[in-house]
Amino acid sequence: MTKGFSDQFLLEAERHSVWGTAQLEALMEFLPEAPWSADLSTCSYQQGETQLRVGVLGTYDMDRGSWLWGWANPGLDGSEVVALSTAVARYGRAHAIPEFTAAELDLSGFDDPRRAAEMLAFAGMGVANAPGYIGQPAGPGTQVYFLPDDPKVPSAPLDPVALPRVLMAGVSLIGRSPRHAVIGYFEHHGVPQRVEGDRLIADLPTGNAAVVSFDSMGRISNIQLTVTG
Repeated sequence: MTKGFSDQFLLEAERHSVWGTAQLEALMEFLPEAPWSADLSTCSYQQGETQLRVGVLGTYDMDRGSWLWGWANPGLDGSEVVALSTAVARYGRAHAIPEFTAAELDLSGFDDPRRAAEMLAFAGMGVANAPGYIGQPAGPGTQVYFLPDDPKVPSAPLDPVALPRVLMAGVSLIGRSPRHAVIGYFEHHGVPQRVEGDRLIADLPTGNAAVVSFDSMGRISNIQLTVTG
């Protein structure tokens, strides 16, 4: 029985925590509150009037407390709808992350198995560089997780004004290494960055520099925008 995630998995999830949190907000604002349906044979997902191309990332069995990756689902084996899930497994093999390579994960030993399933979906979204994930009930006791694979989904921009809020919200998701989370955010947006002592300095496209300072415990102690040039 699994009682916790591996260090490799947690560090990978944290690398995506800031941009992923912001991106999930953008996706939720984009999707209407409406009934949904999906045609897996055509990778099609419909929610209200919004139609998206999606992939199946995985499913969570609430009764058993288990997670099954889409690529390991025998009913979907080899189909286009699990292409993104298969890419997650490939990444897991390349980077020795066991949670991505095990076909099924027993989450019943976690304090909160449902939250553990959400963390798997979040990390899978990050590795696949998908613009969010969508979790929906798919029958009694089953939750299916989709990854959007459609340019219609808006990307959360790097907004200097909102940057302090975005960084603080994202680093709180896991909290293992705020520095790792901040670096991952700027890497995702292709922003040059450098480390000077206890500060991380990122040169934003707007001409500003974001200076993120960390205390002796590795926590963010200050976020400042400065004018460069």
